[in-house]
Amino acid sequence: MIIDAHGHFTTAPPQLAAWRERQAAAAGDPAAAPDPDELRISDEELRAAIGSHQLRLMDERGTDLTVFSPRASFMAHHVGDFAVSSVWARICNDLVHRVSALFPERFAMGAMLPQSPGADPASCLPELRRAVEELGAVSVNLNPDPSGGHWSAPPLTDRSWYPLYEALVEYDVPAMVHVSTSCNPAFHTTGAHYLNADTTAFMQLLRGNLFADFPTLRLVVPHGGGAVPYHWGRFRGLAQALGGPTPEELVGSNVFFDTCVYHQPGIDLLASVVPSEGLLFASEMIGAVRGVDPLTGHHFDDTRRYVDATDRLSDAQRAAVYAGNALRVHPRLAARLAAH
Repeated sequence: MIIDAHGHFTTAPPQLAAWRERQAAAAGDPAAAPDPDELRISDEELRAAIGSHQLRLMDERGTDLTVFSPRASFMAHHVGDFAVSSVWARICNDLVHRVSALFPERFAMGAMLPQSPGADPASCLPELRRAVEELGAVSVNLNPDPSGGHWSAPPLTDRSWYPLYEALVEYDVPAMVHVSTSCNPAFHTTGAHYLNADTTAFMQLLRGNLFADFPTLRLVVPHGGGAVPYHWGRFRGLAQALGGPTPEELVGSNVFFDTCVYHQPGIDLLASVVPSEGLLFASEMIGAVRGVDPLTGHHFDDTRRYVDATDRLSDAQRAAVYAGNALRVHPRLAARLAAH
């Protein structure tokens, strides 16, 4: 079995973006905000959006199931206030839940949280609980920078995040540490902000002692872990100087990297440096990098080709990367598959 641990609904019907534009335009004027009931997307439209895009590529590339969450750049937590984010998160989560219900053997829901700059992270708990208990979410996306590239939030090791971690531990659900759109012109959203955030989040974890308080908490750092695997010695040296947990102690037990790295040498290095038990197969397909690599003739985000081709993994390790590790990180997904 091959599980893609990182997928987003980037091909949602255009009504979703149109409704969001109206909501964003009305931010600051609640009376002018559009009614969520005005957004109408039929099951047929969802089937068409998924069937001609994600599902078609999954079949072509041999992926069995995708952990599927709302479009990361659309989370845009910096737009409006918590009330705006709360309505938007509910809409996006409901939509992804519908996809997972229409294609239960191919998609498992990942949820977004209604974060907002300056808002107490605990304010996200009702939507987190609803997503897990009512919608069947097997993971959530946690934005370490709701300000959209200005980094006004405290580090992930700050106690203000603890109510969220307590709930994640209670539900035995992992969080993918994933930022959203950058509104800072110095940081391109997908080329800089995403990778900066992955690296920053891991460094925050090295500087703190979060997992002493939450030994069963699991965090997925996407996009191959940002700069971390490619500067592994730097982070090992910094951990030694700081006297905190080492990268080897974190990765594979509490922290996991995915394989959203879009060339063969990158995957080879990732698999050479990072313990295989800390790697999850993923592609984030139809995401930031959608084109065809002229050097190979294949899509950049067809990451299975790279994982299949690397000689840095044994057959047993490759099987774990493709499915075993994902099932260990996502116990609710494992339970759901076992029930089938």
